[in-house]
Amino acid sequence: MTQKDDRAEFEAHKREQSLALGQDKAVFDGSTRYMLQLNPYDYSYLWNWMGVPIIQMPADVMATQEVIWATKPDVIIETGVARGGSVIFMAAMLQLLGKGKVIGIDIDIRAHNRASIEEHPMSHRVTLIEGGSVDEDTLERVRAEIPDGARVMVVLDSDHSREHVLAECRAYGPLVTPGCYMVVADTMIGHIEETDTPENRSQIWRKGNEPLSALTDYLAESDLFEVDEVLNGKLVLSSSPGGYIRRKTG
Repeated sequence: MTQKDDRAEFEAHKREQSLALGQDKAVFDGSTRYMLQLNPYDYSYLWNWMGVPIIQMPADVMATQEVIWATKPDVIIETGVARGGSVIFMAAMLQLLGKGKVIGIDIDIRAHNRASIEEHPMSHRVTLIEGGSVDEDTLERVRAEIPDGARVMVVLDSDHSREHVLAECRAYGPLVTPGCYMVVADTMIGHIEETDTPENRSQIWRKGNEPLSALTDYLAESDLFEVDEVLNGKLVLSSSPGGYIRRKTG
């Protein structure tokens, strides 16, 4: 018996449900409360990617792989290397695509974290640059690593202060190619009250001085990007709701 090909219908239903979920404030608020309950256990720190700590919420890993698979970038730039799991994860996605490299930028790439990356099987798809992400010499080195005609994606996940993230948006946004994404990480900080701000971190940012405020300001001053309402709609239990923006093609 021949079964109906329902792939288009299935995708349309996913889109509809994602948009509906994005409008459900009660669910989002409940998800936020649940994340705050998980925070004392350092939940986002508990995961590895191919043996390297990734320090991401699982929902954000899934969302990022959807973006990479759909847009097939040649270069992914990530500011903020930390322990290296994210650059390894994105390098592994590029390995599946059979092309490309990840440029990981950090003001301080510690020797043990560099070793975890450079000794990893995915290291051939990673270029590390140590320096301030918005310093002109760093930006020159980044631009030199981008081949002519490359499709470029950007992930901003370093210093989460409003001023720094806004500077990164201004510096790296124009590098993103039409149809590709810029991800502004940890926008969740802007959705919680100052009294609920997690204190168990080496650096603490509070509402108004965080990535969501920077992203809001950037989108107000620039017409390069649009918010992906479908992808962001399903980002509950995520560190970066609203943080996935797409470079306009028109």
